[in-house]
Amino acid sequence: MISTRGRYALRVMVDLAEHTTGAFTPLKEVAERQEISQKYLESIMSNLSKSGFVEGAQGKGGGYRLTRAPEDYKVGEILRLTEGPLVPVACLEPGSKPCSMSSHCRTLPMWNRLNHVINDFFDSYTIADLMQTEDGGDYII
Repeated sequence: MISTRGRYALRVMVDLAEHTTGAFTPLKEVAERQEISQKYLESIMSNLSKSGFVEGAQGKGGGYRLTRAPEDYKVGEILRLTEGPLVPVACLEPGSKPCSMSSHCRTLPMWNRLNHVINDFFDSYTIADLMQTEDGGDYII
């Protein structure tokens, strides 16, 4: 299950993309538009900033802006950053202890396939894709 942290990170990235002017966008404005606590967004933005997904500036004229074009951000990379590995079972998690059953596990191939489907699905969408709405209205993630 994708947590609010992952969903909010996507919403913030779409919001920044839609309000790009080249200048920094104050986090207060994003929080108001998205109806998300500014304090909660600060922790998400810190993570996105440390990873180079956004650039931040403090003081007058400060805020955040994207470091790449919206089409250059894959949804999967943002979710993996905020949520961790998007694996369906613990034995596929990177760095997990090798399972003694893996050599003859009847379900492992299915879990591996599901893992690829999940990651390929999220990697097939970009922030630019999320900016598109079918009815021209606001988006909700």
